[in-house]
Amino acid sequence: MDFGEVLRKMRITAGLSQEAIALKLNMSRSNVAKLETDRVELKAADLIKWCRITNNPDVLMALYAGVEVIHQLQPITSLITGFVSIIGGLL
Repeated sequence: MDFGEVLRKMRITAGLSQEAIALKLNMSRSNVAKLETDRVELKAADLIKWCRITNNPDVLMALYAGVEVIHQLQPITSLITGFVSIIGGLL
């Protein structure tokens, strides 16, 4: 799975520049650019940090559940909430 587009959308939605997120992640801006263009393989630890910094824990949940996150970031929360409600009703 290519995470670059997801990372870029999360960063932009959080109102962060590549420089700002690079500073928070303790990496270079060029490395952030490489991650966002899938030229560098994303490490799980970096994904977790990225999600925390951009306040997107729902993306981690969606990835864990195997939900496609490339095209939509906002509806994921309602999808997860609905899924949890359905599961809760079945138990």
